[in-house]
Amino acid sequence: MARRQAGWRQFMMAGLCLLSSTSWAGPTDDLLAQTLRPQRNAAQTLKIADAAVPQGVVRFYEERQWRAVWDDARYRSLLEQLADLQSDGLNPADYGLERLRALASASTPELQLERELVATQGYLEALIDLYRGKVDPVRLDPHWNFDTRQIDPEQGLKMAREAVESNHIAEFFQRARPTMPQYNIVRSALARYRGIAHEYKDWPRLPEGSPLKPGMSDPRVVALRERLRIVGLIAGGDSSETYDPALAEAVQRFQRESYLPADGVVGGATVRELNVGVDQRIGQLRANLERLRWFLRKQRERAVVIDLAGYRVLYMRGDEVVWSSRVQIGRSVRQTPIFQAAISHITLNPTWTVPPTILREDSLPAIRRDRGYLARNNIRVLSADGRELAPGSVNWAQPGNIMLRQDSGDGNSLGRMVIRFPNPYSIYLHDTPHKSHFSDSQRAFSSGCIRVENIRELALLLLDDNVHWRSEDMDKALADNKTRNVNLARKVPILIAYWTVDIGKDGYVSFKPDVYGQDVLILKALDTPPQLPARLSGG
Repeated sequence: MARRQAGWRQFMMAGLCLLSSTSWAGPTDDLLAQTLRPQRNAAQTLKIADAAVPQGVVRFYEERQWRAVWDDARYRSLLEQLADLQSDGLNPADYGLERLRALASASTPELQLERELVATQGYLEALIDLYRGKVDPVRLDPHWNFDTRQIDPEQGLKMAREAVESNHIAEFFQRARPTMPQYNIVRSALARYRGIAHEYKDWPRLPEGSPLKPGMSDPRVVALRERLRIVGLIAGGDSSETYDPALAEAVQRFQRESYLPADGVVGGATVRELNVGVDQRIGQLRANLERLRWFLRKQRERAVVIDLAGYRVLYMRGDEVVWSSRVQIGRSVRQTPIFQAAISHITLNPTWTVPPTILREDSLPAIRRDRGYLARNNIRVLSADGRELAPGSVNWAQPGNIMLRQDSGDGNSLGRMVIRFPNPYSIYLHDTPHKSHFSDSQRAFSSGCIRVENIRELALLLLDDNVHWRSEDMDKALADNKTRNVNLARKVPILIAYWTVDIGKDGYVSFKPDVYGQDVLILKALDTPPQLPARLSGG
């Protein structure tokens, strides 16, 4: 921000030098016209000294015939809206709030011109960031391909200008925010947690010790009770050291919402989750508000949503969840990518061709340790052109260009079914023989693909055909052990998404483990001050 302010000061001085032969009579309009108009006609980007006046700002005034707009009433309204950006998890300083407050009583031509232009730039950039997010998600994750909120630049500039002119600034800021109800819920939660930080600095930390169990009496129960009271999971007024049923119920809810075993026992994992600080939770809320700004809310007839951090799959009709189940996702070292695609077909009784990474890092080391690995797992060795090779004919120290393919059947790594959606990452939904892992509360076990519990139910929903694909038809097709592809009558969108807050049916906001460590990347980008050239330079 210091660079930007220094640049503006140099710009204003240069602008005044351009006007040195003109006597200053007071109106900022003259300065705007004589400083901006020649540059607008001469070049697409105005640069004086090291300051850049974004083209969006230049066009804003060109359409107003170079007349100033920020009278005192509008200026006060703008300052209020910029300050309120904190409630959206954004930093008001990024939009010049501190400088604008200092310029509120600008009296000289130089300062009045600076006030006018800094106000317009802050106004436009704040609206853009509210509308589509400050952070570019593709820079954080090149897999990201979701639809974003778009608006024609000229139309957006016209709407922004008219909102100022009609003094509907607060209403226009509100219109820029995402319309989905989740945004306002998370925004309210951010205000609540900031209130907690202001009132308590932090909540009580539970000391390490032997696990707390229902029925026990322990001084630590007082801190536990207070910790859960502060976040609204239990009523106040009780300072008992006894771990009673009401407290146990609150602990179990906290555990469920934190993806921990909900046994009511406050052991090491639960203590660590309880002791995550208020500031970190505020950061999670800010990161998820930014994620919500990235998304274009679209009404879809049907869709499959994978909630990676929540280890679940949702089948949706419109906005209604009609089916859900648990999933296992990629390990942190083999993360499931975040992207959208369209489900096209289902493979029954699939074979499995071992992907190159798994072949190199998992299968070959296992074969070198134990040649019985292939037969035990019903895996065939194939040449690059698909010919089957005898395992004994392969030099396993340097096997060359071979493929491993596992026969279909109950022991197949893909189970009995694969739901496919063409994508460059070879990611798909599939059944699994490793069903016991679905009972684990945190389920990042796979090599990138997504294992679905009760996938047969999802397949029938996707096929949506009560004539040819009833439950008994699916049983019959799976029983013959023949590999076949079944095309969907219509492709169904699939969104593989990542967010680290949950919203309960009662509107309560809880926190998930950031299994892929993405929140910290978003927060780092959110907290990085904007750099020159300004974001409005390209319009």
